[in-house]
Amino acid sequence: MQAFIGLGSNLDQPAQRLISALHALQRLPGIDLLSHSRLYRSAPIGPQDQPDYVNAVARLQVNGTPHQLLHTLQALELAAGRQRLRHWGERTLDLDILLLDSQHIDAPDLHVPHPQMTCRAFVLQPLLEIAPGALLPDGTALSSFLEEVAEQAVTPMSELDRDALIE
Repeated sequence: MQAFIGLGSNLDQPAQRLISALHALQRLPGIDLLSHSRLYRSAPIGPQDQPDYVNAVARLQVNGTPHQLLHTLQALELAAGRQRLRHWGERTLDLDILLLDSQHIDAPDLHVPHPQMTCRAFVLQPLLEIAPGALLPDGTALSSFLEEVAEQAVTPMSELDRDALIE
């Protein structure tokens, strides 16, 4: 199955954390990193007493179930020192499943498509960079939500070349 994963960090060298996470994804059996966006900087959505975030989106080809992917991503978060101290709080690494083919999943621990993705510019901009025609499972173009998030400042970190990150 093809998956789009949102990556985010705002602690302990966040850009390097995302680069390390992309490299870790490349090394996992059953996962092929097909492409990823540039890195983007954005203000936090939740509490404002935390640093800005660095975000990206990766496109993966995954062998396995959605829940296996979820558990793999959670293990990577834990390995990066992820602690869930407060809702929408700071984090060393956040890996969210955004889309899985055209699947709709509503399980207690997994919601696909990600329920907040259409209202977050830091998700839409990098996702549409690598998949301009991306659709929700109901066929709605994700690009149709860009106007609704236009006031959210998301800045590409242009000094980092997207292609240089994939080995």
